[in-house]
Amino acid sequence: MTFDLTYAKHMDSIDPLSGFREQFYIPHVNGNTSIYFTGNSLGLQPKTTQDYVLNELEDWANYGVEGHFQARNPWVSYHEIFPEVLAPIVGALPEELVVMNQLTVNLHLLMMSFYRPTKQRFKIICEAKAFPSDQYAFQSQVLHHGLDPKECIIEVSPKPGTAIIDTEDILETIKKHGQETAVVLFSGVNYYSGQVFDMPRICKAAHEQGAYCGFDLAHAAGNISLKLHDWNVDFACWCSYKYLNSGPGGVSGVYIHQKHASNKTMPRLAGWWGHDKEHRFEMGPDFDPIPTAEGWQMSNAPVLSMSAHKASLDIFAEAGMERLASKGKQLSGYMMYILDQINANANQPVFEIITPRNDDERGCQVSMLTLKNGRQLFETLMSSGVIADWREPNVIRVAPVPLYNSFEDVFRFGKIIEHFIQHNQ
Repeated sequence: MTFDLTYAKHMDSIDPLSGFREQFYIPHVNGNTSIYFTGNSLGLQPKTTQDYVLNELEDWANYGVEGHFQARNPWVSYHEIFPEVLAPIVGALPEELVVMNQLTVNLHLLMMSFYRPTKQRFKIICEAKAFPSDQYAFQSQVLHHGLDPKECIIEVSPKPGTAIIDTEDILETIKKHGQETAVVLFSGVNYYSGQVFDMPRICKAAHEQGAYCGFDLAHAAGNISLKLHDWNVDFACWCSYKYLNSGPGGVSGVYIHQKHASNKTMPRLAGWWGHDKEHRFEMGPDFDPIPTAEGWQMSNAPVLSMSAHKASLDIFAEAGMERLASKGKQLSGYMMYILDQINANANQPVFEIITPRNDDERGCQVSMLTLKNGRQLFETLMSSGVIADWREPNVIRVAPVPLYNSFEDVFRFGKIIEHFIQHNQ
């Protein structure tokens, strides 16, 4: 591994996934192709997306309401396209999956089923500095049950001076509060640091204490290898607009373990699209849930946004999740190597990598804690055509995504930073 263009070009030349870059629109900055490193916030648009959406608009124009049955992909069953394609991406059985709503809506719906506090079990264990929307959801769910968030929400924090939460601290917290815990609910990947949590160990520890275990996989789905069913995870949800490239506000995915999804008595908020398909249009008064994850649906499919989702998932099916996860770690590993070289050659360290270096604890995101001139460095990156992400007070997040980023992108990113440091020591 070397910090030079020849090496980067060689790695791209032997990359079996390099051709997928041509299937995406890459934004331009100042007339030049950008280095787009914010797939962890909004993935790029596949070039097929417009055709997929246009097909549904054409069928709407041609068939009107009959498009529910006569469209090329009949709308009444449109959501049924996704479980088979999503299953290998998240490591689930098809009957454990459904696509519906948006992420935080689905998180609330799942918590209505799995967070049902009693006098004995009422606590939620989560990571400190979870994504704010998750924090708000936890707080509002606790308040909904007439409880005090300060007593019910137990946050596990990084050790002082670090951004990483030690797995042993998580397990110890679960053990300490286990008999009072209703749900253990973490991110799969922390949005700020890029840390991949040890989901199988966390889940096992929660179950040993009699608690449910769920995950928000917003930064994990489409980024890292997941085995939700094998890990015995109770529930999870994720957005589709980050690594899954399905457009701003794109539909969300839901996983509910087979043992719960097949249980018709499992509490939930009911809607007509979760009702038994054979009798749905009889419009009966009593809810009879579908005995799969589909039983959590409330409304019929948002076909236009789902068509954009389908365009991206078809690419995932061709590329293969295992190959994508492997390349993502290679790209982030190469980025860390380059950043280390730059830091070593500077008069004094300019940034600290807060993302774990262990392959099992990261995906393709790298978070840099800037120690000097952080905002200036970020603005230089942006003006130089690197689309990155700034998080207060001083963190730059970048994510070289395996579907459309290259080793040369990472090299060019490093050269921009190196040039900045040479002129701002």
